[in-house]
Amino acid sequence: MSGWFAEDAGVRYDESKGDEFEPATIEATVEFLAPLAHGGALELAIGTGRIAVPLAARGVRVAGIDLSPDMVAELRKKTDEIPVAVGDMSMTKVEGTFSLVYTVLNSINNVTTQDGQVDVFANAAAHLEPGGCFVVEVGVQNRQRLEVFDLSDTHVGVDELDFDTQRLVSHHFSLVDGEWRRISVPFRSVSPAELDLMARLAGLELRERWADWDRSPFTEASAKHISVWAKK
Repeated sequence: MSGWFAEDAGVRYDESKGDEFEPATIEATVEFLAPLAHGGALELAIGTGRIAVPLAARGVRVAGIDLSPDMVAELRKKTDEIPVAVGDMSMTKVEGTFSLVYTVLNSINNVTTQDGQVDVFANAAAHLEPGGCFVVEVGVQNRQRLEVFDLSDTHVGVDELDFDTQRLVSHHFSLVDGEWRRISVPFRSVSPAELDLMARLAGLELRERWADWDRSPFTEASAKHISVWAKK
């Protein structure tokens, strides 16, 4: 998976456009996470620090795990104050425990096997202090085999889902320097119910689930969910 986030991926990521990069979205995310991070926060798939950097700016002790050295290199241009372990978030460990472990923007789907996703929950639980919370932001499963998730003058995004295997491939067609380029990234689509079972296996229980960081209600029409599981 690191190959999808190598070389200039960090630069391109920080130049991305979309709601998730809007200051209001970042602020809402940090507002949600900060009260849970009184005992420190660990971000899985920390990337270039889109959320970790503003969270740390609030005085939160933040650490991270990420598979891509190139993404972490972009984070290092912003700060040296956040320790990051480079490795697979399903098994890589960092020192200490935290009151919050979190992963955002569909990063749980970057783990493309069920066993791997189960291991992510177990790894998150291992880093949590008793009563601590694991927070995941992830889209709900697609309802069609092919779905266009973005359509603009410079980018077309198409999801291709195999319902039997839960293998999801996001095809990105981007206009770069006057040329259209295609990148196809593999994921594993997973339902809220399956995530709840993974949490139970890790000794976590569902505390709350929302449609967005503003705590709007999660319904059958929601495109994603913010789920919070607590360590027993």
